[in-house]
Amino acid sequence: MVANEKSLLNYLQAPKQFRIPIFQRRYSWESQHCEQLWCDVLRIGEQNEVPSHFLGSIVYIGEGIMQADAVPELLVIDGQQRLTTISLLILALRNTIKESGEDIGIKPKQLSNYYLFNSDEDGELRYKLLLTSHDKRTFIQLLDNIELSDDASPRLEENFNFFITKLQDVDIKTVYKGIKKLVIVDIALDRRYDDPQLIFESLNSTGLGLSQADLIRNYVLMGQETKLQNRLYKEYWLPMEQSFGNEYTKRFDGFIRNYLTVKTGQIPNVRSVYEKFKEHLPVTDEAETLEALDNISCYAKHFVKIALLEENDLDLYNCFKDIQDLRMEVAFPVLLEVYEDYKQEIIDKSEIIEILRLLESYVFRRAVCGIPTNSLNKTFAALMAEKEFDKDKYLKSFKMVFMNMTSYRRFPRDQEFRQEFLIKDVYNFDRCNYLLRKLESFDHKEPFNATKYTIEHILPQNPDLSNEWKNELGEDWQKLQEKYLHTIGNLTYTIYNPELSDRPFSVKKELRPGGFRDSRLRLNQSLIETSRWNETAIQKRAEELVEKALKIWIYPE
Repeated sequence: MVANEKSLLNYLQAPKQFRIPIFQRRYSWESQHCEQLWCDVLRIGEQNEVPSHFLGSIVYIGEGIMQADAVPELLVIDGQQRLTTISLLILALRNTIKESGEDIGIKPKQLSNYYLFNSDEDGELRYKLLLTSHDKRTFIQLLDNIELSDDASPRLEENFNFFITKLQDVDIKTVYKGIKKLVIVDIALDRRYDDPQLIFESLNSTGLGLSQADLIRNYVLMGQETKLQNRLYKEYWLPMEQSFGNEYTKRFDGFIRNYLTVKTGQIPNVRSVYEKFKEHLPVTDEAETLEALDNISCYAKHFVKIALLEENDLDLYNCFKDIQDLRMEVAFPVLLEVYEDYKQEIIDKSEIIEILRLLESYVFRRAVCGIPTNSLNKTFAALMAEKEFDKDKYLKSFKMVFMNMTSYRRFPRDQEFRQEFLIKDVYNFDRCNYLLRKLESFDHKEPFNATKYTIEHILPQNPDLSNEWKNELGEDWQKLQEKYLHTIGNLTYTIYNPELSDRPFSVKKELRPGGFRDSRLRLNQSLIETSRWNETAIQKRAEELVEKALKIWIYPE
């Protein structure tokens, strides 16, 4: 390793090309990062007593044999975000002085030829910096002042426009003066003596720079020969990234954590997923690496279908949609393994649907009964390793495992579920909309879209009830309101909440439009036949709904 402190502009001016290798993440700096760089540049540009400002290190490996007359090609191991952002700033400065004609001590063409282009080269070697895949095209369009594609890289476009806007309101001579004071540490690695992966890990040891998924991708790809590296990226990693779409950054770490849980039976700590990955899947040779990526890619497809609702089978999609609405992320290790067994035809469609519904019922019943959830992740991680579980008797084993759970792991039986369901404060229950939607949709093939509906209290929430309501409830109206207000018997759906408001029950029932008699919802059908809304009516409706609930959220038999 050779490290030298250098002026950024002097460093960029010599002919060279920085290439961002395929194992690196895409350009990802956001506006707050650009704001910090901008403030630093302005500050040092304005303060004559400040001689320099340290921008950071640029770590790279020289690729191939360096010919005396060739442009050195440098593979960037660390520093992509800084290099790209400062290039965007220089590009914005170039465009600004070109448009304004202002003299800042350097011409637009000089800014281009010194710091953005290798002016004597053609083709891709003409560019000082080449980014990866999609970013590369957008960056070149910006450099060459070509209209951006409709699918341009959003971070590059946004940050370039950020600097263009900032340059309109400042003395651009000060900006250029600040850029000239930027200093970097140039760190050149030698493949013969330096381990790029170890150096990369050390540079990112704080965990702030890259996600666990980024570290894993670099670990898998960085040490490979260029040909294999390209193959692994194009055939495996890139399709995985694309399948996750905009959710990649947000969800891929979670997927890898769930994948390792499936494979090891243990849940990795969120901050140590990368370390556990290296322990479980040491990348030693080409065959092993291909096998590992093939398996990860397979489970990634499952995860996308389950978590991102990309399943094409409508029945399975509906199961996954309910699971998503119930926020069952802790169950993903089981879901991944069950879905893999379904794809391997170990179980058929009817069996996987029944298993998915059992998992949903298990989580929901426990939530209604107020059983603590802090052990659920461990329960699901080890569920299919229970001694009762036998894949030759898949569905039966699943049921037996659930039925044998006791104490804080228990699957609430009908009696416990019924008792808690009737008295539950459903309105303040974080799964309230999910619960009402499921009740409305029960035993009906047409999907019910609850998004346009709001929750209606039949007996109003207003503590200052009207005389009509007081007469309806009787002399204990305050106690009854407090007891039943937020329970299932007193709640329904409507899109006419303002119209119904605190009106008497008889008006709510007959109002047109918007009254219960006018409603198409099955949740409101029993209200049509009710003449008076009192304790007896609320209890009766609650009993009707709990019978539905027992059929929706089933207990294994």
